[in-house]
Amino acid sequence: MDKVRKADLVGLFAHLRDVFTEQREALITLDGRLGDSDLGITMNKGFNAAHGAVEANAADDLGKTLNGAGLAFAKAAPSTMGTLTGTGLMRGGKALLGRESLGTGEFALFWRAFRDGVAERGKAKLGDKTVLDVLDPIAATLEAAAREEASLSAALELAAQAAATALDATKAMKAQHGKAAVYQDGSIGVPDAGGTVAHLMIDAMRAFVTR
Repeated sequence: MDKVRKADLVGLFAHLRDVFTEQREALITLDGRLGDSDLGITMNKGFNAAHGAVEANAADDLGKTLNGAGLAFAKAAPSTMGTLTGTGLMRGGKALLGRESLGTGEFALFWRAFRDGVAERGKAKLGDKTVLDVLDPIAATLEAAAREEASLSAALELAAQAAATALDATKAMKAQHGKAAVYQDGSIGVPDAGGTVAHLMIDAMRAFVTR
């Protein structure tokens, strides 16, 4: 797939919904190590709602549809990660208003806006062991791929690899935010739960485009 078009967006969000349904229990277990065990429930509810919104608004331009998906996500899953993910989707949608297809450049715009929206809303900085530590290399990798005019499938492969590497690096970090921060040194060795979500998202997009 060289581009994601309006007709593909429902399928993409159906795939995201399915991935987070499959990963629900694993995310609950991971989040339970340093958090309150609700992450799997949050992402499952959120992507179910986002898929429904995309399906209902598939005639809109891609930016409006993505913005609507973010609104639906945030409403269905009003937790910290639900709010951050919803904000990211809304910011990404606003960056793509008027677009009728998404190639490498558009995915770079989406993920940069997603990353910046999460950073502003969550007030974290790089190295704090949060989702930002995985979102940042996703955005940077896609921007580099866009400059090199890489195909969408190649760009998403690179971004998913960068996310996996970044997620692994969070194991060595000490949590600075949320309930995980209570554990301090005890958080070392555990991958960041929010970063795991970001990796699952970009890898789901990769799988959808390259299938």
